[in-house]
Parts: sequence; structure tokens; C-alpha cells
Amino acid sequence: MGLAEIKARVAAAEQAAGRAAGAVTLIAVSKVQPLARVEAALEAGQRVFGENYVQEAAGKWPDLRARFSGVSVHMIGPLQTNKAKLALDLFDAIHTLDRPSLAERLARLVQARGACPELFVQVNTGAEPQKAGVLPGETDEFIAACRAMDLPLSGLMCIPPEGADSGPHFLKLATIAAQNGLTGLSMGMSGDFEAAIAAGATHVRVGSAIFGTRDYG
Repeated sequence: MGLAEIKARVAAAEQAAGRAAGAVTLIAVSKVQPLARVEAALEAGQRVFGENYVQEAAGKWPDLRARFSGVSVHMIGPLQTNKAKLALDLFDAIHTLDRPSLAERLARLVQARGACPELFVQVNTGAEPQKAGVLPGETDEFIAACRAMDLPLSGLMCIPPEGADSGPHFLKLATIAAQNGLTGLSMGMSGDFEAAIAAGATHVRVGSAIFGTRDYG
């Protein structure tokens, strides 16, 4: 499909939803992608990328940032507490703040640094036992706890259950965000980003539709 077509579809979805042009940030999910594909996207003008693994990002992005200006790298995979310090050095945004221990660790590090990336609380909207994220009924309390630690929250993130209708999950996330005065909504992937934009997404995470199938071998 390619980057140009995805950008065109994002723009069309913004217009169809009555959103301002450029209201939605397209995160190109570059995890486990060959370097040549990532470089091609950079050369085509894409500047916001998503990574799932701290070590992979550490081996890839310092050099790419030195070669391409204006790059923003977002952590969209599970973040181990013991990798939090390195993550703060690498990422402009973390979309997977999902538990008190991670919030406490980030709060201590951020206070020492005096700077913080954008932070999104991951909400397990489907209450799936195998999936990370704060349960919907516990999200208000978790947000309040993060704010009490002076963590500046930008918004919420969700990954709807596979095979389910994403719409109700996007609506649930938007409702929780509004109740807590948060405007950032990180939701929508290759198969449902247009529905996410219609529901108010500010960030969509698209990988395979831009780069092609990943090779995990």
C-alpha cells in the first residue's frame, strides 16, 4: 500500500470526520523492519515512528536522528521498569504507561531530569487477561495517581481485542479521556485507523500497511 496512500487516507478520514487537516499524527510503526524500508520512509518525509523494543530502538535511531532532522520516536510496546531510564533517553513519547511500578519509576527519573516525553496511559478496554493496560474501571484512579506524582499525561492508548469491532473500544477510550481532561487518543492501527479518526484519534499507529509484512525470522 505504501506511505503516500496511507497519508492520503488519513487526510480523507480527517476531512470526513470534520477534523482539521493535520489533526492526526501518523506513527509509522517501524519495529522489526529492514533499515532500508525505514530510510525510504524518512526520505519520503515521514518523521514520526513507533518502536516496540527499547534495544532495537537504541541500535537504530541515534544514527538515523543524526542523519535526518525533526525525527520523533514513540515507544508503543510494553516497557520494562528496568529499561525506563534508557527509554527516556530514546523516546519522544511513551504510549504504554500501564502500571503503578512503571509510573513510580518514571516519576523519579523525570524529576531528576527535569524533562519528560509525552505520556499515554494504556487502557485495556477489552479487559483481556493476557494484555497489558489499566482496566477501564481503574483508569480514573490511576490517572489521579500519576498526576499526584507530577507526571504530565498527554492522553490514553488502547489496542482493541483482535477480531472485535473496534468502534466501542475507541468510544470507551474517548469517554475516559474526556472525563479526565485528556485530549490525546492513541488508537487505531492498519486495519481500523479510519474508524479511530472518526472517533477522535489524535495518533494512529500504522505499520504493515506502510512498510509491508514484517519478517520476524
